[in-house]
Parts: sequence; C-alpha cells; structure tokens
Amino acid sequence: MAISNRATFIGIDPTAGSKPFAYAALDSDLRLLALGHGDMEEAAAFASGQREASVAVCAPRRPAQRVLERAEVRETLSPPPRPGRWAGFRLAEYQLRQRNIACIKTGEDEAACPAWMRSGFTLYQRLETFGYRAYPASEAALQWLETYPHACFCALLGLTPFPKDTLEGRIQRQLVLYDQKLRIPDPMDLFEEITRHRLLQGVLPLKDLYTAEELDALAAAYTAWMAVRHPERLTVLGHLDEGQIVLPAAALKDHY
Repeated sequence: MAISNRATFIGIDPTAGSKPFAYAALDSDLRLLALGHGDMEEAAAFASGQREASVAVCAPRRPAQRVLERAEVRETLSPPPRPGRWAGFRLAEYQLRQRNIACIKTGEDEAACPAWMRSGFTLYQRLETFGYRAYPASEAALQWLETYPHACFCALLGLTPFPKDTLEGRIQRQLVLYDQKLRIPDPMDLFEEITRHRLLQGVLPLKDLYTAEELDALAAAYTAWMAVRHPERLTVLGHLDEGQIVLPAAALKDHY
C-alpha cells in the first residue's frame, strides 16, 4: 500500500540539547499536527503509532563507508577529487561542502561519532523494526529518509541563512517555511506586536516564534511531504551504499 492523502509527514531532529529530540508532524495539507521535544522513546513512539507516514531524520543512517575511495564514483564528479582527498567523507557531505554548505563529517567508527549521531543510527533501526522502509519505496505505507535542515534552508532561500540560534535566523527560517505554505504562524506578525514599551521592558512577544530545533524538525517534515507529494522537485545527494540526503528543491546552486 503506497502512502495516501491520509498520511502523516514527520521530521525528527536528534540534536535538540537537553531534550535531545525535537519532532514535528504535518498532514497532507501542511497543517501542523504535532510539534514537541522529548527523548528517543517519545519520538520513536510517535512514529510507531502511524499507519501511513514518511519520516525525515536529521542525522545520517550509518557511519561513513568510504564510497569516495571508489574510482567509479570519483569519476562521476566534476571535477573529480584529487587522489587521497575526501576519502573519509560521505559522498553527500562532499557534495554539500563543494557548494559551501557547511556540514559535520560522519565518521567511519560508530563509537567515535557524536552522541546525537549515534542516536540517529539507533532511531533508524527502531523505525525499521516498526516497518519503515528506505525512501523511495513506492508500495510502502511507512518510509524513512535522511535530510539536513541547514542545507534545506540554503536550498529554499538560495543563500546561506542567518545563524539558526539568533532571533533573525529563527524569523528567517520560519518565514521561508510559511512561504512554502506550511500552516504555521506568520513570523512577520511579531513586528506588529513589538512596541517601544515592550522593548524598554525587555519583553518580546515570541510565543509564536519557534525554536531553532523546532524549525529544523519542521523543515524535515516538509522535506518528507515533498518526497511523497512532489518527488520531481527534490535533490538527492550521496550514494545508496552509505546514505543519501534528500533536499526540498529541484536543483542546488553551485555555491552558497
């Protein structure tokens, strides 16, 4: 059974600090169904309760597999990397860095990877025990894919966004998601509520402005939606043998 209009589109970010998982869920009309923080069990339980869903995870599926050592892979790149260079990087990470999109290198030794990355490896394993299959699986009602929120925002904006933990970075990210028709608050309304008195009192009306981690989870959920509803408008980087990164744009610029 393929994913239908009753599906849920979920983004999970395992990098959210003291509450290590942020997750967001959208319906087929991009209405917000859930937005929260929790631990691995809470995020996994939310995914396990779905009958039809596409889940985008903001973490690699597995450690690096040295795909870039393969001559047949290097020869497809333009220009091909010099011999011995980039061999320890995943192909997807090489392709991002060639475009000046910063990303964290995935190590080859799982034990040496950061805790959030190891949590991501475990989450994928949990999803697969629930019946999720790697995207694209046209006949599967439950699918997972990997995405990278910073690259999502670069692709949607056409430029490198402001730092995500700044006020302007959060407004910018929420605005680009709002412009993609997500049913979320318009962050520009914030400026209508800022008054001289509130500024002098050190009070900003931020209740409808999401945190950086929530925005990353929302970008992932939107990518999951795009992967099912508009696969022709995606960019997929990397190699199947070590993990592909899915981004919600038909093409990427050469440089950001």
